[in-house]
Amino acid sequence: MSEKIYRIGDIARKAKVTVRTVRYYESLNLITPSFRSNGGQRYYSEKDLLYLKRILELKELDFTLDEIKKIINMKDFDKTGENRKKELLHQYRNKLSLILDKKNILETKIDSINWHIRQLQSNVDFRECPGKDCISCPFKEGCRFALDDEIND
Repeated sequence: MSEKIYRIGDIARKAKVTVRTVRYYESLNLITPSFRSNGGQRYYSEKDLLYLKRILELKELDFTLDEIKKIINMKDFDKTGENRKKELLHQYRNKLSLILDKKNILETKIDSINWHIRQLQSNVDFRECPGKDCISCPFKEGCRFALDDEIND
C-alpha cells in the first residue's frame, strides 16, 4: 500500500490550520514538503502531517517557534531521536514548572477573591470599615482594614 500524499490545502485542512500557516512554517524551516512538482506544487506525506501536528501541539503547550525550531533542527545530527527526546523532556519539565508557578499564583488570587466575597456578604453596610469590629471579626486574619491594636490585644 502506498503512502498517502497531500497537497498543501489538504494538509492544512487535516491539521486544521490555514495554507498561509503551512507556508509560514515552511519559511521558518519547521516543515518541508516531501517533494514539489515540476510546476512548484507542494506535496506532503503522512509523516509531514504528523510533524505539522506535533508543531501545533507544542505551540498549544506554549512553546515558541524558536524553541520548536531548535528541537526540529536537532534531527540533522540526532539520527536516533534520543537527543530530541531528552531535549523535549527537559522543555516539558520547564513548561510544567512555569505552569505550576502560575497555578499557585492563580490559586492565591482565587482564595483572596473568595475571602473578599465572604467578607462583603457578611458586612451589612458596604461603606463601613470592615475592620470596625476586629476583635470578633471572623475575617481579621486576612483583612487589610483590621486595626492592629485590636488584633494584638
